[in-house]
Amino acid sequence: MSNAFNNIKAGLNEAIAHAKGNSEGIIVHKVSAVDVKAIRSKVGMSQREFAASFGISLGTLRHWEQGNRQPHGPARVLLNLVAKEPRLVLSALKG
Repeated sequence: MSNAFNNIKAGLNEAIAHAKGNSEGIIVHKVSAVDVKAIRSKVGMSQREFAASFGISLGTLRHWEQGNRQPHGPARVLLNLVAKEPRLVLSALKG
């Protein structure tokens, strides 16, 4: 069998063990929810300004702030960066 197959098989076996309650040797990464409205308020921008600055559609931003949807993947990473270092992110985006 290939090395890739063995790695996938080992990962699946670890996932099954974890699902059964055995968390020994397993690292679980938990990502907390993002409070988009609080982040935007911290930056001091209107919804329109925030959406335009970070390449987010205004409708999507509104859905996030209303709690109808949650940001995922790269959007969540970007929002966490903005929450921690808003000036740095804005500076980097301006080029």
